[in-house]
Amino acid sequence: MQPVATTPYLRIDQVVKDFGGGAVAVNGVSVDIERGEIFALLGSSGCGKTTLLRMLAGFEAPTSGRIVLNGRDLAGLPPHARPINIMFQSYALFPHMSVWDNIAYGLRREDCAKAAIAERVEAMLKLVQLGRFAQRKPHQLSGGQQQRVALARSLAKRPQLLLLDEPLGALDKKLREETQVELVNIIHEVGVTCVMVTHDQEEAMTMASRIAVMSEGRILQVGSPAEIYEVPGTRFVADFIGNVNLMDGHLGTDEPDHVIVDCADCQHLVGHGISGSLGMPLAVALRPEKIALSRQAPADTRFNCVQATIRDRAYFGAYTVYHLQTASGALLKVSMANTERRHDEMLHPGEGVWATWTDSAQIVLSH
Repeated sequence: MQPVATTPYLRIDQVVKDFGGGAVAVNGVSVDIERGEIFALLGSSGCGKTTLLRMLAGFEAPTSGRIVLNGRDLAGLPPHARPINIMFQSYALFPHMSVWDNIAYGLRREDCAKAAIAERVEAMLKLVQLGRFAQRKPHQLSGGQQQRVALARSLAKRPQLLLLDEPLGALDKKLREETQVELVNIIHEVGVTCVMVTHDQEEAMTMASRIAVMSEGRILQVGSPAEIYEVPGTRFVADFIGNVNLMDGHLGTDEPDHVIVDCADCQHLVGHGISGSLGMPLAVALRPEKIALSRQAPADTRFNCVQATIRDRAYFGAYTVYHLQTASGALLKVSMANTERRHDEMLHPGEGVWATWTDSAQIVLSH
């Protein structure tokens, strides 16, 4: 039996936004988003993610392409006519209104019945656990509480799509980390489909079911957080997401079950083939936490190891980051978990060490 084709809940189809004068902010972006997903647009400033979000909200019109939500083409629909709500980084709460009235604002604008408004606001207060703060003004709340009020207001009208613009950017690091999981739980409980924009990798990795990495108006890769981190498709994605060591080299051997990449300081034996041309330039991506350090040389020094000198060390409590320098002058970053409380065996700057890794630790990138 042939599988039944399903229509995605939100389809962004070949969308372009050209502001003129060579300023193409979004350049042929296509992506399908399923119902109930938390989908993150991740990229640095100027990559086009916010412009794409503004086109979803109706604040900007695409130069070309289509945006289809739940089977309905949104072309020509003004922001207020779209079944979409957006939560801004600043929260945009009304300072003179109570928490209760802030949440009720959108419902009142739609002339909902008083009883229906009260029922919906109380449900939202319960959802975000702010019932006892209902009569407080925004300035009487913490940053995390204000963020939950803004979310409750955005969800009160039961939007088909929720847009989050740097949703936790106004919070300090610790509160942001605490709020990420809380926010995800609330969104999943409501069941709303969500598209969020962020430049914070940890935020995207923690909150999103899938991530689109953007650069210069294009989507370079779409995948789950694990796929984006462990199997980056390009050198840019590997370098943008987390920390990575990128080593340039050439393809020395290419067999169905392994390749050997010759680099300045070592030979990488990678446990899969790539069907490349011998001698072609490649880059090997190696995450710092996938490298082991030892004062002793490994039994086999032909592959997947390099001798280096520790130049610097940074202790972060849960882990220590070592900065190594190889014979060619290249720098290598290594992250090692601190599983023991004793640190008398810790490696010190100036020491010579061997860095080793397995044949499944690296990713070979052709560009």
